[in-house]
Amino acid sequence: MGEVNASYAAPPRPEGRDLPRKLMNLFVVSGLSGSGKSIALQALEDLGFYCIDNLPSGLLPHFANELLSMEGGGVHNAAVGIDARNRFFLANTPASLEALKLLDVRYKIVFLEAEESVLVKRFKETRRKHPLTDKDTPLLEGIRREKQLLEPLSFHADRRIDTTHTTPHALRQIIRDFAQGSETSGMTLLFQSFGFKHGTPLDADYVFDVRCLPNPYWQQELRRFTGLEPPVKAFLEQHEQVRMMFEQLCAFLTEWLPGFEREQRTYMTIAIGCTGGQHRSVYLADRLAAHFSGLGFKTQIRHRELS
Repeated sequence: MGEVNASYAAPPRPEGRDLPRKLMNLFVVSGLSGSGKSIALQALEDLGFYCIDNLPSGLLPHFANELLSMEGGGVHNAAVGIDARNRFFLANTPASLEALKLLDVRYKIVFLEAEESVLVKRFKETRRKHPLTDKDTPLLEGIRREKQLLEPLSFHADRRIDTTHTTPHALRQIIRDFAQGSETSGMTLLFQSFGFKHGTPLDADYVFDVRCLPNPYWQQELRRFTGLEPPVKAFLEQHEQVRMMFEQLCAFLTEWLPGFEREQRTYMTIAIGCTGGQHRSVYLADRLAAHFSGLGFKTQIRHRELS
């Protein structure tokens, strides 16, 4: 995220008030304009977080210090929105994040994004102005400039969320799940099923294609069911290819997940895709989540096309 200014000092503690020993939990919510950042902040506010939007990033350590120093034990759960509207202050972000560590503030970066065509459609529907457009900069160019501007935050995000196919209700649930999962130590695995015909998730760390497996869709009596229901499960479990795919995915993830844990990754999204996202991917995502939950991993499940 750029060089950190080593001379940057944390703000002094207010005279006569000692910081509490309890650590602070701070979410930095960023992402592309139109991707749902306001909804994410509202979801965190509903969970009891103290939220502020569009705070200049250079004020992050001062903001955290002030909340921790408040009478009555301080505020220990907070969220801050930082995005392209903050572009004149983004250069201060690396130093500000480093200063948070001196205050014993545990911060996590949540980055929201969506496909360009969806962002364009949302802006046209709401008739709102994109923060990087002007008389010489059309909407699509502004979106692409914004991606470049926020790339460091996207790259270092603890959780990237693709809202291309996500309703506001579903996004609130995703944020709630992430916030509650972050309260405990260890890595959380999100197993997400999806349909390739609706687009590949932008937020996936791993994408596995299972379209080579027998497709229940071609069985007329199975079309109306999903991969969560017994008729489809029974159909898939009778095929050796499905068993092999499941076992090999388990073996691959079991082999490589410890390496990500050593790198202190707190969240990983494992996307399983079939054609429509109704049968094969749903079945395997559900089985994988149950398997790794049984091994002691914190797991979450999202069936994108079912939601």
